[in-house]
Amino acid sequence: MTPRRSKGAGAFPKVVETPVPARPDSDALYAALDLGTNSCRMLIAQPKGSGFHVVDSFSKSVQLGTGLERTGRLSRSSMSRTIQALRICQQKLKRNRVKRMRLVTTEACRRAKNAREFIRQVKRETGLLLEIIQPEEEARLAVISCAPLVSTKTEQLLVVDIGGGSTELVWIDLSSVPKRDRPAAIMRLHAGFHPAHSPFPSAKVVDWISVPLGVATLRDQFNDVEDDSARFALMSWYFEEHLADFAPYKDEQARDGFQIVGTSGTVTTVAASHLGLKRYDRTKVDGLRMTSDQIDKVIRGYLDLGPQGRRRDPRIGEDRQALIMSGSAILQALLRCWPTDRLSVADRGLREGLLYAQMSADGVLEDGPF
Repeated sequence: MTPRRSKGAGAFPKVVETPVPARPDSDALYAALDLGTNSCRMLIAQPKGSGFHVVDSFSKSVQLGTGLERTGRLSRSSMSRTIQALRICQQKLKRNRVKRMRLVTTEACRRAKNAREFIRQVKRETGLLLEIIQPEEEARLAVISCAPLVSTKTEQLLVVDIGGGSTELVWIDLSSVPKRDRPAAIMRLHAGFHPAHSPFPSAKVVDWISVPLGVATLRDQFNDVEDDSARFALMSWYFEEHLADFAPYKDEQARDGFQIVGTSGTVTTVAASHLGLKRYDRTKVDGLRMTSDQIDKVIRGYLDLGPQGRRRDPRIGEDRQALIMSGSAILQALLRCWPTDRLSVADRGLREGLLYAQMSADGVLEDGPF
């Protein structure tokens, strides 16, 4: 598997936000659905200022990519689980009378030989039309979802989205953008990584890459390695090998003015473990900054726990104990390449990026234009 790139260049899956009691005007509602290798997630929201207010949401682990690494196909059982989840999404969309929406799917459907057949089945049984998006758009949407977390002091930014089937990395140079405009410059990337000339300050995308290894696909690569520590080390090394062609890989990066924003269940789980949370609290996790040393301490703690200890950890659980180690292996490889005192944790991702992109295109966000 080779990473895709441009030409020329969580641990808490059952958390669902509670709907607000008052129903807003359906004409003002937007929906974004992200069907990934592991999870099906949806947000319904209305624009509010320069952001949005969540009206309803859905999140469920469907494990669509189970067996994909071995067979190259989506299994009948994984498709059935996923369609059951999508029926719930369809009911929420209908109940809220949502008209503006994007319903996308990513790496599992990009790779599966029977993906088109699955999409036709989804349309037939739920009425929902899924759209397979390409790696560049997936990376771009992850980037703009994290725009509010970008510090005005950041000159070099690395956005990392660790998914179930792939990991997207985008390196952005903000040094020529006035400090106060840097978050807005990130948001403008919804139009493309190399947009046409604009009168507004522009963020320069130095390079981006889509590595076809996520928490599920990397785990599946090393399922036959019995020793927990050895498997972790091999996964981390194997992932780093796939970064060799990423342009900033060989350059030593000064910590000053450098920020990593990480969006994934892996990063939010590591943050919750660092904080010692007994119950997940998004308000404490989203936007939290961690150092490489703090993250390394959490990961070493996971290894000390072993598989049984991780299963009993309320922040990880039975279903995710293996996935948190493959995700941690990816995170460790990244921090080995680019140590930082400023990794920002983003409890946000593709869904939020889809909402921002739709609302920006419609001109309904304040503080624009984006």
